[in-house]
Amino acid sequence: MKFLIKQHRWLYVCLSIFSLCLAVTMTSVKASVQLPTSTWNVTIAQATNSLEQGRNFYHSGQFAQAATAWQASVQYYRSQGDRINEALSLNYLCLALQELNQWETAKQSIERSLQLLQTIQPADAIIWAQVLNTQAKLQLHLGNGETALANWQQAQKFYEQAGDIIGSLGTQINQAQALQTLGFYRRSQQQLQTLTQKLAAMPDSEVKVISLRSLGLALQKIGDRQNQEVLEQSLAIAQKIDAKPQLSSILLGLGKNASNLQDPEAALDYFEQAEQLATNPGDSLQGRLARWQLFLDYDKPDYAVSLAPQLLQQLQELPPSRDSLYAAINFVSTLNKQPNSGQILPIKAQAQLMTLTVKSAQQIQDAAAEAYALHQWGQLYRRTKQWAEAQELAKKSLNIAREIAADDIIAQSAWLLGQLYRQQGDRTKAIAAYTEAVKALKALRSDLVAVNSDVQFSFRESVEPVYRELVGLLLDNQPTQAELIQARELIESLQVAELDNFFREACLDRARQIDQVDPTATVIYPIILSDRLAVILSQAGKPLRYYATQTSSAEINRTLDNLLVAFNPVSDAKDRQRFSQQIYNWLIRPGEIEQAFQDSKTLVFVLDGKLRNIPMAALYDGKQYLIEKYAIALSPGLQLMATQSLQQNKIKAIVAGISQSRAGFSALPAVESEVQQISQKVPSSMLLNQKFTNKALSDRIKSTQANVVHLATHGQFSSRLEDTYLLTWDGQVNVKELAELLKNRGSNSSQPVELLVLSACDTATGDDRAVLGLAGLAVKSGASSTIATLWPVKDKAAEMLMIRFYDQLRQPNKTKAEALRQAQINLIRQTDFYDPFFWSAFVLVGNWL
Repeated sequence: MKFLIKQHRWLYVCLSIFSLCLAVTMTSVKASVQLPTSTWNVTIAQATNSLEQGRNFYHSGQFAQAATAWQASVQYYRSQGDRINEALSLNYLCLALQELNQWETAKQSIERSLQLLQTIQPADAIIWAQVLNTQAKLQLHLGNGETALANWQQAQKFYEQAGDIIGSLGTQINQAQALQTLGFYRRSQQQLQTLTQKLAAMPDSEVKVISLRSLGLALQKIGDRQNQEVLEQSLAIAQKIDAKPQLSSILLGLGKNASNLQDPEAALDYFEQAEQLATNPGDSLQGRLARWQLFLDYDKPDYAVSLAPQLLQQLQELPPSRDSLYAAINFVSTLNKQPNSGQILPIKAQAQLMTLTVKSAQQIQDAAAEAYALHQWGQLYRRTKQWAEAQELAKKSLNIAREIAADDIIAQSAWLLGQLYRQQGDRTKAIAAYTEAVKALKALRSDLVAVNSDVQFSFRESVEPVYRELVGLLLDNQPTQAELIQARELIESLQVAELDNFFREACLDRARQIDQVDPTATVIYPIILSDRLAVILSQAGKPLRYYATQTSSAEINRTLDNLLVAFNPVSDAKDRQRFSQQIYNWLIRPGEIEQAFQDSKTLVFVLDGKLRNIPMAALYDGKQYLIEKYAIALSPGLQLMATQSLQQNKIKAIVAGISQSRAGFSALPAVESEVQQISQKVPSSMLLNQKFTNKALSDRIKSTQANVVHLATHGQFSSRLEDTYLLTWDGQVNVKELAELLKNRGSNSSQPVELLVLSACDTATGDDRAVLGLAGLAVKSGASSTIATLWPVKDKAAEMLMIRFYDQLRQPNKTKAEALRQAQINLIRQTDFYDPFFWSAFVLVGNWL
């Protein structure tokens, strides 16, 4: 069958960090204390049975029952003075408590387990390994990445001492994940490459299959393209040795990859195989559910309709477990996103499934699943306009979520409640509910809470709208200063959340507010809302200003799209000027009428949505471009901006570039002249063509005191992290690796990079998230400022502009923004590159001083 390709909506977990454990290795230990013969058989049998029952409950997703069983074994072994098995039981109990969101109790349980182990000689390696592994998982969740990494390294040694290969490999994968959360991407990549080599050397076995599968899924989580190759290796070996139990999950992973790459035919084939080769009902269900979602994602509702009753029957027949509950919640969640879901499955059947799911969750004491199910049930009633019922269910979900401190569920249920209050016209209660939702979303970032991926918690659908809708409420009518301040803070927080989501981690450190640093700058926050374009102006020492243009977001985005197309030199200049002037009238004209910019030298834009693709410098008032009036900078938010400024008399640069054709990219002949001339203008260390390798760049950054890094090479910024990179002579540097390299400079770490220039890069046209790679690099690298291009520019124009930029930058008391402005004006007025296409693509992100 053929699909109509459209933007893929495969939803993945955002703002979360996962501990990617291969498996929970649960080992029984023989009792170490001799008991009277009369009681031995009964009591030991009971204790052993409790451990075994707990394991069975845990692996079937019945975590409350597992916790109860393991608590019983803890009490028994404690009464008998059996410290080894008490420590083991406490370790298992901690695992179950983590699944139940009982974090403090879980922490107490694992700490007690460790205390017991420290009193036992000789140490039992496998138990030490398991306990440290469990503790590290808890620590990563609590945001203690360094401690988690150290414990996983120690656990690995114990697993190897005990001869447990799977356990050792699992901790190595987890170490790579911890390194990612700490920002050590190169070390993480090296760890995973070493692990891949170890696995390649192993003989084919089911252990190797499991390890490769787990490694592939771990790589998939962090966006490493190598995951496809690893999963394919796992599949090939599993088929070769007939490891049937592993096939389904491997095929599901490959199907997700294909779907992410917008290859629905391949994805469908993988999902069908996953369903057919499943060795248990749960895996079969996951394959069918993935196939059903694929049909909906690619506008094939007829196929989805035929599958829906089968899925419903499977979901109703599976025994209660976490997997079956979340599959049901996921099913209804997907239906809730469809405009006519009743045509796919009757509304009554959907409601009955959620009723059953809530009861099943209560039965196995899974409070989180119960809260999720209540939330989706409430969404269902909201769609059918049963307002009172929807509100009651949302309140129940929210109350449960508060009790278990589940911020992911609080965020969604408080948002639903806010939407219902807003629909009823109760602005005060709506703002309060939305505010609680945003607070929970921020907690997700800071606490690194792992959100269950099966409930499809996605940024675009479950995070971004919460912020926007609350901003819209705050800016209704005539907002007060307090409401304007809160709205501005929300927009900045949304920028942080988007960057976290782009980098798939929460590790962007905030710098202090600097809106008081430059009294000659005005910070402009344009906000695209559903019914208007709102603008907040912030100036040092003055009240915030606000104005808005009533127009739909569809019209705003259409105008922005038209302008972006019109920047092509072959387009009609009159169209470009007309669209550009329209956006100027929205963003700038009202402020000019109020004389808001009369004391401003620099305009700093915190851009929103598709506005990020538009060069503000090229906005046109009918006579002049905006750059001819003001210096211009972009910021992902003042709270994220580094405060240091470049001292013109202390510039030391690393200047690197590739002028020759390389790796399928075209030659950039003018780059050689650009690199050489810049190196003559400022004290520099130069790397050109063959000398510009990954290692050479790394060595120069670490060994020199350079505060400017200028890279003239092909590169790309994309909404996909894995497609955001710079070209070197011997390969590519991923944006995360470059950011780490610039930030962690070894002995020179105290010497920050104050200016990063990327003079030949491409930002994916029309993709309003692609610029996040540029903004994120600016923030994560620790560079005070970054200059890059929004689209590929003729290399001769780039050479001329860059040389003029450095000429200006060396002048006393010249800000970076003003130096770029003068270079752009020079191209407009004194060269053949006067068209905005050639000069406006260059943007300055970060500190403009």
